[in-house]
Amino acid sequence: MEETIAAGLANKIYEKRKVAAYELEKLIRDAAQSQDHAKVQAVIDQLCNDFIGTSQKAARSVSGGLIGLAATSIALGKGLAVHLDLIIPSVLSCFSNQDARIRYYSTESLYNIAKVAKGEILLYFNEIFDALCRLSADSEISVKNGAELLDRLIKDIVSEKATEYVSVLQSSPFASPSVAPLKSGEALYSTNGRDRHTAFSLNKFIPLLSERMYVLNPFTRIFLVSWITVLNSIPDLDLVVHLPQFLDGILNFLSDSHQDVRIATSKLLADFLAEIKKIADVKRIQANTKRSKYRVADSSHRSSVNLDISGTKEKSLTPADIEQDGKDDGHPDDEDEGSLSGLDLFIDYTALVRILLRHLNSHEEAIQLTALTWLSEFFSICPLAVLEFMPKLLEVFLPTISHDAKAMVKAASEVNDKSLKLIRSVIDGTPLPDGSLALLDSVDLDFGATVSAATIQLLDDHVDTRVSALGWLMELHRMAPSKILTLEDGTFPILLKTLSDTSEKVVTKDLQLLAQISSNSADDYFKALCSNLLTLFSSDRKLLETRGSLIIRQLSIYLNAERIYRTLAESLEKEDDLEFGSTMVQHLNNNLLTAPELFDLRKRLRNMDSRDGQSFFTALYRCFCHNAVATFSLCLLAQAYEQAFNLLQIFADLEITIHLLIQIDKLVHLLESPIFTYLRLQLLDNDRYPFLHKCLYGLLMLLPQTSAFTILRNRLNSIQSIPAAKATQTAISGTVRKGKDEVPFAELLAKFRSVQVKHERARQISSGASIAPKSQRRI
Repeated sequence: MEETIAAGLANKIYEKRKVAAYELEKLIRDAAQSQDHAKVQAVIDQLCNDFIGTSQKAARSVSGGLIGLAATSIALGKGLAVHLDLIIPSVLSCFSNQDARIRYYSTESLYNIAKVAKGEILLYFNEIFDALCRLSADSEISVKNGAELLDRLIKDIVSEKATEYVSVLQSSPFASPSVAPLKSGEALYSTNGRDRHTAFSLNKFIPLLSERMYVLNPFTRIFLVSWITVLNSIPDLDLVVHLPQFLDGILNFLSDSHQDVRIATSKLLADFLAEIKKIADVKRIQANTKRSKYRVADSSHRSSVNLDISGTKEKSLTPADIEQDGKDDGHPDDEDEGSLSGLDLFIDYTALVRILLRHLNSHEEAIQLTALTWLSEFFSICPLAVLEFMPKLLEVFLPTISHDAKAMVKAASEVNDKSLKLIRSVIDGTPLPDGSLALLDSVDLDFGATVSAATIQLLDDHVDTRVSALGWLMELHRMAPSKILTLEDGTFPILLKTLSDTSEKVVTKDLQLLAQISSNSADDYFKALCSNLLTLFSSDRKLLETRGSLIIRQLSIYLNAERIYRTLAESLEKEDDLEFGSTMVQHLNNNLLTAPELFDLRKRLRNMDSRDGQSFFTALYRCFCHNAVATFSLCLLAQAYEQAFNLLQIFADLEITIHLLIQIDKLVHLLESPIFTYLRLQLLDNDRYPFLHKCLYGLLMLLPQTSAFTILRNRLNSIQSIPAAKATQTAISGTVRKGKDEVPFAELLAKFRSVQVKHERARQISSGASIAPKSQRRI
């Protein structure tokens, strides 16, 4: 360029630099019109090298170079494209200049260049985006304002030309220097199935975007969100298919301390989710339409298969034909036109679910809530993708069920319900939420890992989480009863220990699970359950006192009550710990007499005409011998009044302890309850039940004059007005009819005496140890 122009561009005064720029513009325009390309190239080289050059150049020189490049670009007009490879890097190098004025002038220069270049500027989109990303956090207001102005222009160009503009520099419509070669295995996403050769390359831009998503500066985050919003709003760009590559970073923005960042991010994520749902809906509708067409075609084929018109048969549609329908000619049916957007998009749901699960562990409530919301929607969009990650999903969302925030609890509960519903659909073979079917043998679900994930939550501090975990184990056991929760897989001790939980809800749910497993397993599991339950009670007496009755009642509901009592009785009969045996029998007896759940069992004991009834009574009796009052109560319940009276005769030979009197006191009060209504009515018929009177009078004689004594005496006195009758041969002694099925009462009486003698000796030994001198106790 002329020396006067060069001097003017390097002048300290901005206005003189501006005048020189106008002169340079005229010079370049004349050179371009005269096809003097060498002149143009020489001027550009001079501006880039002599004026801008390195960062050590003087500010006025760099400023002159920037304004000169802008003027040159304006003068070149459509011929600018071939020179951008030299101009753009020079201008962008000034974006990081130490001088704020230079940074501002560089944004101003690039703004003017971009206005001329328009679509051609998209070849350098990555470099421009990266430079603007850095300037978004600039400390100088003037620089930020200049960057924002340039940013808006670039966004307008991208919105208008990103999907269509092809650079004039491309030598062929099928090759573009702007599109970087893809790595092996990398997918090139496209809505039309053909490679894009536009100046703007989304595949080239996404890696840069993914890298920038981990910035912490709130201004830069706003910049990134605004750009993602713009790109996502361009109809044919299909940014959503690249979402797995930057979703992780976006979710982190929700923890930003600036509210405007959080609001913008939330809106962007909501837009993405809405778009994903829309794409899924379109695909679902299309799939349903194809299935309907196939059913109609198949039905038509079956109805006309025997018809032969003109010696030929009409060819029926096959599923393959339907799959191909609407694709071969490239023209959709009228009914589908306008609704095909998204049909050929592939979204990697597996990658998205993996990212969302990772963020469920976040300490930020907003991130957790968003992840839960997305996962909840994914159950209807991609249920099989969610099912694949069920172990990890349980591990991270079950603790959230007990979150302090109501919104979190609601979202976690929805995910829990939908997860269980999905599992049930797989078990029952019913359609999944997306309309597809998944057979149990074909699903990709790691049962062992899923069970472990649910089991570990039994150690959680919160009740709701533990209850939900047990619910999951129940569903998983339903799904594969032969594969999981067996005696050999190590879960049985954990479930037994859970019976010691402080929450009644947890214990009840645990019992339901144990009962379900027992019902679907061999007898070994049931016997192990009863045996280990007694061991647990023996080692944890507090559990027996606080949860013993609940456990017995609940097991009686979920399993066969008679089977429970028989099995426990057989084990307790052989119990060496006499004190525990007596205490356990007392609990069994209390439940047998009072639990509403055991009404049918009480009714069965009152009717011992059948051999099974006699066998059951005998089994209980032999066990109940550990507790004198329990044995007596059993006889009253079974209407074996003569045997009960004989027991009282043995009572006289035993030591009457305070504990025994307390149990008798409780029994007397129970006699006044609805459970023994039949017994009180039988008192009116002394002829038929003479031993009943003797039993109750004998009981009265054992009692000291307490409230129980008064209650029983008043009851007996109330029937004194009825004349006493002697027992006749037709009187019912309170035993079953004689014959081969007769209960061996004499043998049982001897058993009772023998066991009670053992208990008395044990008490004496215990008392002797307690009163022994200290020296003896040391020995």
